Amino acid sequence: MAALRRKFGEDYQVVNTNRGATFSSAPVKKKRQRFVEKNGRCNVQHGNLGGETSRYLSDLFTTLVDLKWRWNLLIFILTYTIAWLVMASMWWIIAYIRGDLNHGHDASYTPCVANVYNFPSAFLFFIETEATIGYGYRYITEKCPEGIILFLFQSLLGSIVDAFLIGCMFIKMSQPKKRAETLMFSQDAVISQRDGKLCLMFRVGNLRNSHMVSAQIRCKLIKSRQTPEGEFLPLDQCELDVGFGTGADQLFLVSPLTICHEINPKSPFFDLSQRSLMNEQFEIVVILEGIVETTGMTCQARTSYTEDEVLWGHRFLPVMSLEEGFFRVDYSQFHSTFEVPTPPYSVKEYEEKSSLPSPLLTPHRERVFSMDCLEAGDEGLHPGSASCKLPSKLQKMSSSGRDDLQRKVLRLSSQQSEKASSTGDLPLKLQRLSSSPGQVDGEARFHLKALKVGFQPMALSTGDLHQRSLPPTPAVVPTHPPHTPSGRPEDNLPAKLRRMNADR
Repeated sequence: MAALRRKFGEDYQVVNTNRGATFSSAPVKKKRQRFVEKNGRCNVQHGNLGGETSRYLSDLFTTLVDLKWRWNLLIFILTYTIAWLVMASMWWIIAYIRGDLNHGHDASYTPCVANVYNFPSAFLFFIETEATIGYGYRYITEKCPEGIILFLFQSLLGSIVDAFLIGCMFIKMSQPKKRAETLMFSQDAVISQRDGKLCLMFRVGNLRNSHMVSAQIRCKLIKSRQTPEGEFLPLDQCELDVGFGTGADQLFLVSPLTICHEINPKSPFFDLSQRSLMNEQFEIVVILEGIVETTGMTCQARTSYTEDEVLWGHRFLPVMSLEEGFFRVDYSQFHSTFEVPTPPYSVKEYEEKSSLPSPLLTPHRERVFSMDCLEAGDEGLHPGSASCKLPSKLQKMSSSGRDDLQRKVLRLSSQQSEKASSTGDLPLKLQRLSSSPGQVDGEARFHLKALKVGFQPMALSTGDLHQRSLPPTPAVVPTHPPHTPSGRPEDNLPAKLRRMNADR
């Protein structure tokens, strides 16, 4: 026990699955009728055959082999006894018709069968002839043709009876059903995780040293169901995959093996959980087939597991141990299990839970707004507007500091707007500043001035943005009298710009 705890941990618990132990505190569950018994016998009886019973006589040899041993022995004894009595009576009848019974001790008389005086002597003659004992005291004479014919018929009939009955008894004794007695199945099946997948498992073992050649295992689920059309199918059979596609159903049964059925969407236990297991009614039939190595005959062993024999969250205790020069199998722990942590929900519930997106794993998506939306927000937002609507956070930002938001938006598109703008739209002074590449301060001042522009479409040129961004300046009072409009555009410029043009 200490070695097992070191191997599996301190928190494991060995569960005794012996059904013989009863507990007064546990409620007694009503025993359900099984389709296949634990020893493999099918609990099915055929009745109301009517006129179909004659089919059994057409295959008389198989019928005799399938009978129980007590009936076989009774038929064996009665057949030989009746055959001997009938044949002895025929020999007595021949002696009686010929009058040999009245001349039994007459030395001058030649009977059909010598030294046959009554029925016991006729019976002994038949036994000596049939068993080829030949004591030499009773024998057939040449003056009895009917005796010769009866002797030939007796030899043929005896050979047929011997072949039939002795062959039937030999097949009955050499049936591989007795070999199935040394093939073990675990008393319970378990459900636990293996390789990260929920699996139904049970254990098989071979008690003999002789191998089972080409051993193969199959599983059937026996469960009543109703079709969508309303048809009720009692004891419907469904195949359980135990590795048919991967070859895991082909067993090398020299030591106990754990057979595994993976519960996946194709499994009938896809929606089976620990809670629903208590309300289910099903039966799992396990069939193990193989060829007996010593006789070459096919052997089949069967057992079954009902829903109360399936343990959720258990695992089988290992029975293999390494000794000096060989492996040892401890069959005392063959049926023992211990509890392991297992999710109580079904595979279907687990997959549905895994398919739901987690809010922590959802990627953050940034919202991108066009310049038209921002322009519409600058003009004013109202609840029933059909134009582009800003989020509430941006509405607060625009109401509190709309200029800051405008500067942030224009800073993101300053490079594109500069490439699209034309320096021809700038005033002459700004054109001079932009033409000189070494004046970084003037260029920086130009960007700072451009950032103060209000919300306008990006198609406007830089000159238009500059004109819109300049604050209104008071009109300069000219020192000289106003000129009359002469039609030249230079006359409409301010005095400072006219002087800059004159210097140029």
